[in-house]
Amino acid sequence: MSHVNPDPEPERTTGLEPGGGVPPGETPPAESSMPEAGPRETHNPTKGWAKAPLTLILVLVALIAAFFLVYALILLI
Repeated sequence: MSHVNPDPEPERTTGLEPGGGVPPGETPPAESSMPEAGPRETHNPTKGWAKAPLTLILVLVALIAAFFLVYALILLI
């Protein structure tokens, strides 16, 4: 199996100057950015957890931890 170099030979590549550079007319112009080019978003929900669900989860975790702590203390007695 022979290995073929995917890069073209610089001597045979069109548009290259002798040093390997590209003349200014050969390169495409840089793309300009277009801020806010997309559709306007009217509904943008907040990120993160709301206070009520987070509080409910923390209370539930505390109750479960307290249950297992009391259960462990009863087993030790």
